[in-house]
Formats: sequence, structure tokens, C-alpha cells
Amino acid sequence: MKWRGSRDAWLNAAFELLLESGVGSVRILALAKRLNVARTSFYWFFKDREALLNALIERWREKNTRGLIRQTEAYAEGIVEAILNVFDCWLDPDLFDSQLEFAIRSWALQSDEVAREIDAADEERIEALTGMFVRHGYESLAANVRGRTIYLTQIGYISMNTQETLEVRMRRMPAYVEIFTGQTPPHNELRRFHARHGYVPTDDTHAG
Repeated sequence: MKWRGSRDAWLNAAFELLLESGVGSVRILALAKRLNVARTSFYWFFKDREALLNALIERWREKNTRGLIRQTEAYAEGIVEAILNVFDCWLDPDLFDSQLEFAIRSWALQSDEVAREIDAADEERIEALTGMFVRHGYESLAANVRGRTIYLTQIGYISMNTQETLEVRMRRMPAYVEIFTGQTPPHNELRRFHARHGYVPTDDTHAG
């Protein structure tokens, strides 16, 4: 029996086309050609194109919104450790996919419905970041401002498609932590953070 693809294969191909050429290019025939399968194979996995697009939105919700929220709720002894848990998202696409975020936000420029999804996600994510600060002793307004600052900074990185090497980003992390929390990150917490991402500082000056 000829391979029909899989639900994930169709979704992955749809995401690639969305990123490359926008939502208008996400068409069943184009996807079938990319996967080298019959066009009719699509209907084993999705009712129609609209169902595929809805599945892309759901993948984004699960990966990025729920992924970020899970990191805000991860165990942390203090706010610095909590912030570094969130920063894991910006360095690990398994936790938060920045390319997917960029593609969905670009799509939202053409779709009021997707724009509403973005607005809801932004509110939910900022609320989670605010709650993280509140749990670590910040009063509600300060917690909200700090949460918003972290979030809008990162969305700015994504929307501008900013490219940084791991070395550059890691060297900036201690200053970001201090700006966002008002606390200097301890060396041991930075070392654990570096180790999670396979980073070895080139000198002690920038290790923390």
C-alpha cells in the first residue's frame, strides 16, 4: 500500500509552507507534492483545509502557550531560578517554537480570527508570568509590569526575526535577569542554566 503520510507529516509540511510563503500557500495539492503522496491521502487525516489550519493553531497553542505556562509553573526556589526556567523557552524549541510563533503572528496580519487567538494567547501568557512574580513576593502591579516586560521583549525578538548566537545571548542573560527581577543571578544558578543548554562560558568574566 502506498504511503499516505501521517497527521504529523501533513502538519509539519503545512508549517513549512506557512513559514516560507504565508497561509495562502498552505494548499492540499502543494502539501501532497511536498510529501510525495496522493492528494486524496489528506482526507485520511483531515476533513478539509480548514481542519488542517485549525490543527496548526492547536499545535501552536499546545507548544507555545501551554509550554510557556508550564515553565512559569516549574519548581523554583526563588525568582531568579523561575526566570531562568522561562528563559529555557527562548533557547529550546521543544519548549517554545519561535519559528512557529513568527509564522502564526504573520498569519494573524491577514486573519481577524487568528489575531483574536494571538490576543487571547498574549493575555494568558502575561497572566502566567505575572502570577510567577506574585508567587515570589512581588506586589501585583510590579509583577504585571515585570511579566509584561519579559514577554514583550521576547515577542519583539521574534517579530523582528532577531538572530543571535548562543554565545551572545548567554552573555546577555545575567543582565536581563537583573533588569527583570532586580536581583543579581548567583553563579551556581547560571551554571545550571548554562549546562542545560550545553553552553560553556569562554571566560569567567561573563560566567555570571
